Amino acid sequence: MTILLIGLGRFGKHLAMKFRDMKHEVLAIDAVEERVNEVLPYVTNAQIGDSTNEQFIASLGVRNFDLCVVAIGDNFQSSLETTSLLKENGAKFVVSRASRDVHAKFLLRNGADDVVYPERQMADWASVRYTMKNVSDYFELMKGHAVFHVALPHSWIGKSIIELNVRRQFKVNILAVRNNNEWNPLPNADYVFSEGETLWIMGDIKDVAKFTSLK
Repeated sequence: MTILLIGLGRFGKHLAMKFRDMKHEVLAIDAVEERVNEVLPYVTNAQIGDSTNEQFIASLGVRNFDLCVVAIGDNFQSSLETTSLLKENGAKFVVSRASRDVHAKFLLRNGADDVVYPERQMADWASVRYTMKNVSDYFELMKGHAVFHVALPHSWIGKSIIELNVRRQFKVNILAVRNNNEWNPLPNADYVFSEGETLWIMGDIKDVAKFTSLK
């Protein structure tokens, strides 16, 4: 995938590093030379430039990118203008960073196809991750429902999924069982749990909270 990444603060830099890991081709843009230099090892190319300048945006050939990301977080006016210019110049899909709901509304009205809330999303993740026992990771599917990576309850060792009647008794679905680096996706009902395993489960956050209190 070809990606145009505009805004190379902490969020933008981390995006650049992740895109590199995923083998995407990235052109990174920022008005600050120091930031541009810092991401050079992680991107295909990088330029210093003002993304609110119409001629500069036009020179980038934004139509040729599969994805445009506006990661500007310290100047909402610049983010809004950049988003609008990208769409005016034919960007296929624009994702813009927002810190408040009102920002998101303006961004969506001015060309953004989607918005992301890095601070809010991290706060949501941390509030669940660090207040629920035995949860090492999770991601939300829809409001109130999520997928969780949890420790196997000790009382489940040596028992099968059907014996435990997992779905009916605990109201969660087991998506995968992991033992070190070995995965067993969508295990059968006769699967017997072993010590040291962890689970990826899906369910209502309230039901999972009760599940994680099991010993």
